[in-house]
Amino acid sequence: MKRLTTTPKLILSVFTTLLFLTSSAQDEGFIYGKVTTEDGDVYEGPIRWGKEEVYWTDMFNASKRENKNLDYLTSRELDALEDRYDDNNNLISRFVNISWDDDNDGRFVHEFSTEFGNLKSLRMRSGSRVEVELKNGDYIEVNGSGYNDIGTKINVIDRELGKIQLSWNNLDKIEFLPTPSRLDEKFGEPLYGTVICDLGEFTGFVQWDHDERVGTDVLDGEEDGNDYEIDFDKIRSIKRDGYSSSIVTLKSGRELDLRGTNDVDDDNKGIIVTVKGLGRVDIPWDEFDKVTFKDAPNSGPTYSSFGSPKKISGTVEVDNGDRHNGEIIFDLDEEYTFELLNGEDDDVKFIIPFYNISAIAPRSSDTSIITLKDGSKLTLEDGQDVSDKNLGVLIRTKSDRVYVPWDRIEKINLDYN
Repeated sequence: MKRLTTTPKLILSVFTTLLFLTSSAQDEGFIYGKVTTEDGDVYEGPIRWGKEEVYWTDMFNASKRENKNLDYLTSRELDALEDRYDDNNNLISRFVNISWDDDNDGRFVHEFSTEFGNLKSLRMRSGSRVEVELKNGDYIEVNGSGYNDIGTKINVIDRELGKIQLSWNNLDKIEFLPTPSRLDEKFGEPLYGTVICDLGEFTGFVQWDHDERVGTDVLDGEEDGNDYEIDFDKIRSIKRDGYSSSIVTLKSGRELDLRGTNDVDDDNKGIIVTVKGLGRVDIPWDEFDKVTFKDAPNSGPTYSSFGSPKKISGTVEVDNGDRHNGEIIFDLDEEYTFELLNGEDDDVKFIIPFYNISAIAPRSSDTSIITLKDGSKLTLEDGQDVSDKNLGVLIRTKSDRVYVPWDRIEKINLDYN
């Protein structure tokens, strides 16, 4: 594929340099809070979502229950959208951002995704419904059907009782709090390192097989009939050896050629690297080459570093020369700066919070150029956010609301000041 911009390796070298200029204390990057059960019992300490989310930069995912932004479209604009997408419901749903929901008469209900650092609390409602409170005091009701972040076990290392596991059905509320700079006990040390893939090198916090995030998590595999369960904090590197095995090098220097599980073969769901200034880079197994682990400089961004969520705002340039300035609702859905833009480059997925983006410029029916805040650019494709599957943008100007279809947008310049 022809690239219009600088190479990912150059971009990531800049990101890596900037990543920890403002370092956090060692443990403040881990999720921390107070969990209250229906019986009124309260547990406080580090929190882990099942066997997965443990950092403030990890993602909480659910489905929004309605799309009120449709109310601001004319009947002609809404009919045009429905004519365009009714026959492609199955295709659209593959891109995660859109689902169909009876609460909104089956029309354009999207996913809700945010880093845990933007959340103030979660209050459990009936069934799989949850009331999300953001740090700025806004409330969003979400539905967890089809998402494992709602309904999972919640693990807490309580200050008095130690490690406990709580059933979701017995929970009333989870309140998120700043993490102490030093924790007496935690779920493990961060997985951090450099991942080499066909697209380039990415350095940051690593999620192996989309799940394992800390050194106490285990890599499974077998060699010569022997089964191994190896803590990640004993591993120096993992190199893909074709599609069905991996060469695992331990910190002692010992090498194992492991196979037989999704940790080490092509059933692996992918390797995610979280890089400050960019977002999450999701590398599929067939693009992955090698990861080399190293000590993390800290545990990542702190709860207080996320601040209060803001609305997306800026200027939309239209093909007829018009310019509309105001609050922007992107893809008729994303309206907060913590929400995510998704796209791909050579099968590598990029998940970028809007607060890291300065401009978006559609360039073809399936491609857009994304300019990041530091001036670096990515050419992304194959996703609803960056292609003609995008539903367009709604701009709240000082005097009106203006809807612009995606195929009429020349450029979106974002401004959060």
